[in-house]
Amino acid sequence: MAGQPSWTLQGGTAVVTGAASGIGAALSLSLARRGMRLALVDRDAAGLDATARAVRAAGQAASVHVLDLVDADATAALPAAVLAAHGRVSVLVNNAGVALGGLFEQIAPEDFDWLMAINFHAPVRLTRAFLPLLARERAAQLVNVSSIFGIVAPPGQSAYAASKFALRGFSEALRHELAMNASPVGVTLVHPGGVRTAISDNARIAPGLDPAEVAQHRKDWRSLLALPPEVAGERIARGIERREARVLVGLDAVGAAWIQRLFPVSYWKHIARDIARRVRRAG
Repeated sequence: MAGQPSWTLQGGTAVVTGAASGIGAALSLSLARRGMRLALVDRDAAGLDATARAVRAAGQAASVHVLDLVDADATAALPAAVLAAHGRVSVLVNNAGVALGGLFEQIAPEDFDWLMAINFHAPVRLTRAFLPLLARERAAQLVNVSSIFGIVAPPGQSAYAASKFALRGFSEALRHELAMNASPVGVTLVHPGGVRTAISDNARIAPGLDPAEVAQHRKDWRSLLALPPEVAGERIARGIERREARVLVGLDAVGAAWIQRLFPVSYWKHIARDIARRVRRAG
């Protein structure tokens, strides 16, 4: 039952995308401490090696899978590689994601499509590829990492919010389908708030924007990313362990979700005031 530790992660294998840094690396270590083997997926080979060393230092096996999630052929081959390394899959974490800054009219169509390919289409492909393996387990969990921007949609984030809302809708519909068919696979949907990762610094920016304005926006967003990845990773691991349907990560995510429920149309003006206060305090 959701919310109860009705299964154990001990002895299982988790596939984690975006495992080279940030939430993915921290979550991988939290799962390793719970006795899970890890299949680590990212395009950053050096970062993956560092995460693998940390997992092995925690006493668990780790395999490294360097690939670009835009590459459909590479992702299609991943389940066989994971089975060869570990023999089973009990948790799939679709965590990898990218960001894109700029107003909708400023964003090039190819950049919008690039973001959707990584943030939405890749999780859907991986879910399709791994679901038969997850269904072999007595109990298994699919974990899709959306964002608080999958609950609220700020200006300047049309592509990112579209991808995270899409992932939320996909995950919720799939959860209902799996439950209807008495599948052993549960679905956990994760909405992190401001976690201290490099996603803002690494974001693509719409062409033609003023560099000074871009630098200020990056600084402002960086000041909002306060929660350590290790705290986020541990919270998500607990959610997986308890088979929670929805995990809000950080007090800012909890607050924004409540504001959206109270003011479903005008929520952004309330959230924007709070963000402006936080940015001013950060200097």
